Amino acid sequence: MLSSTRIRLVALDLDGTLVGEDLVLRPRVRAAVAAAKRQGVAVTIVTGRMFASTRPFARALGIDGAVVCYQGAAIFDAASGTTLRETPVQPDVTHQALQWAHDHGVHAQCYADDTLYVDELNRFAKRYTDIAQVEPVVVPSLRSAFAERPTIKIVFVEDPERAEAHLTALRGLLGDRAYLTRSHVDFVEIVDPTVNKGEALAFVAQRYGVPLDQTLAVGAAWNDVPLIDAAAIGVAMGSGPPELIARADQVVGDVAHDGVAEAIERYVLG
Repeated sequence: MLSSTRIRLVALDLDGTLVGEDLVLRPRVRAAVAAAKRQGVAVTIVTGRMFASTRPFARALGIDGAVVCYQGAAIFDAASGTTLRETPVQPDVTHQALQWAHDHGVHAQCYADDTLYVDELNRFAKRYTDIAQVEPVVVPSLRSAFAERPTIKIVFVEDPERAEAHLTALRGLLGDRAYLTRSHVDFVEIVDPTVNKGEALAFVAQRYGVPLDQTLAVGAAWNDVPLIDAAAIGVAMGSGPPELIARADQVVGDVAHDGVAEAIERYVLG
């Protein structure tokens, strides 16, 4: 029974889960996280965001342990900023993906040393930075800048009606040499195939000495499917896509209805 599962680690997606488009942590969610922590339950954030973009939310929630960023491709200690683990994209994948983006006129972004790199400041770059609240570094060419330098993740930003087609095309191009997912209707993301949010949850749980059968995870997008699959109790936000909701053990309200608080109150505090 889900209600009888003892939860010792709570893993929370960020965008669409902890916060909505206004990027505000709601009072009931803050209170639920604080109450869980007072009971000795560990709480982590598991996101596709950069660490620089995640850390303010970790601080606001009093999370000072491991946090998962870049879809699991990098894990950081929230308090010190130390990188606990990093898994870059394979060089051949980087080269092919960036060439594909260039050939098809698709806006691409790369990440190194927790810094965002673009080769054009356009509406797609702004769409991303408005959410992430970070300043990009502009280079003449991403293909040149990352010809030898590894990137932790590649993101393509596109209008929603074209993003799914790009995802399909890139999966055909890259095959099993990369893990491709969507964290947002506008984003197609590429990381190393050995990482995802579920695998990263297992890493964090091991650091805390918590078995996966004592974990709760809440997510809101396609990239959260591995996360809720890995957790003992996988919860989807009500705003999530059908692919996520179909895999969830339970569904809670959306951000406006404090879905994260609902999950914590039901399975941790209840």
